[in-house]
Amino acid sequence: MSNSLAIAATTQTLQAILLSSVTADPDLNDTTVTVLPLDKARGNNNSNQLNLFLYQITRNAAWSNRDIPQHVKPGETGTPPLALNLFYLLTAYGRDGDATQPFGHQVLGKAMSTLHDRAILSPDDIRSATAATLPRSDLDRQIERIRITFQPLTLEEISKLWTGFATQYRLSAAYEVAVALLESTTPARTPLPTLTRGQADRGPRAQSNLTPPFPGLDGLAFVNQQTSVRLGETLTLTGHDLDGANVSVVFTHPLWTTPVDVPVPPGPDATATRVVVTIPNQPAIWPAGIYTAQVEVQRPGDAFRRSSNALPFALAPTFTVAPASTPAGSITYALTTSPDVRPQQRASLLLGGQEVFADAHPAQTNALTFQVAGLAAGEYFVRLRVDGVDSLLVDKTVTPPVFDPAQKVTVT
Repeated sequence: MSNSLAIAATTQTLQAILLSSVTADPDLNDTTVTVLPLDKARGNNNSNQLNLFLYQITRNAAWSNRDIPQHVKPGETGTPPLALNLFYLLTAYGRDGDATQPFGHQVLGKAMSTLHDRAILSPDDIRSATAATLPRSDLDRQIERIRITFQPLTLEEISKLWTGFATQYRLSAAYEVAVALLESTTPARTPLPTLTRGQADRGPRAQSNLTPPFPGLDGLAFVNQQTSVRLGETLTLTGHDLDGANVSVVFTHPLWTTPVDVPVPPGPDATATRVVVTIPNQPAIWPAGIYTAQVEVQRPGDAFRRSSNALPFALAPTFTVAPASTPAGSITYALTTSPDVRPQQRASLLLGGQEVFADAHPAQTNALTFQVAGLAAGEYFVRLRVDGVDSLLVDKTVTPPVFDPAQKVTVT
């Protein structure tokens, strides 16, 4: 892995390779290789010159989310390296401005031939180029070799590049050099190795189907095909791997600070695929609204209980209304509710096509009042809505279903 000197080491290695190759030609032995910006490259130099300008750095996508092999082992967490692609512009300048012969073309041709033949920077190339000036560079030990690829530029890209430096264009060639991997300085997290795998070190448990070997819920059902459940009614949860010891259903509600655990006794109501539980008839404890239910069970061979996934369901309120019959005008309806309605709960009466909100109830109560005006004479079915859950108006205990006559008021 390379450190933060990787960019400088790459540039210096390219510079050394080009200088050694180009000056080996007797006609070009006066060539210098510089690494200056385009507007400062030529200066007062009148001999053959090759300028290597790093004009762009981009992120290498292939290595950006990969751990370095042998640096991060399975089970450990490390920070991926900073993977960079380097883009260089190679510009040639001829002796005496190419007045006698095109030395610039000769220099550029020799340089491009060199990079074509040495398209991969070897560790020896990097070490010999950086040993004296960058001894702390470890680019030569990088696991991924650095490759040099000719990178054609369009006329528009070339024009923008040279115009940005406000200097005259000179014949140039662009190259992509990749990839430089800068190792992160953030230490890897290396947890201790695992002592045993599974109970009694038996390893993972395999099975012949795709159903996981843990308690799981697939659905729930209410009595009489209702859309919600009421206090004292049963809730049926279906799934798989629900059998075992210490079976219970754990309920949660937004107004509760802790979940409520309802045990399921052994018997026909607790099987591997079905658990039936009765909602406790405790109106002061169980508020109306949206709940979640999950099964907890101690599976055979376990010394602890496992939890299934949680499924949501609605607990509907029930009520009685008075007066059942009253003359038209301003009417105050009094409802006795079950469960109790808490101060932070939103309660409303659905009557005659309108929603009427309950009078203020600053304390937990089972008595609500509603002020209704403008009702014409007639019969009206009513529903109580608490935190978005309506009382069950439809009676499905008979066929065909009918509206519950107890949830009806008459205006004369």
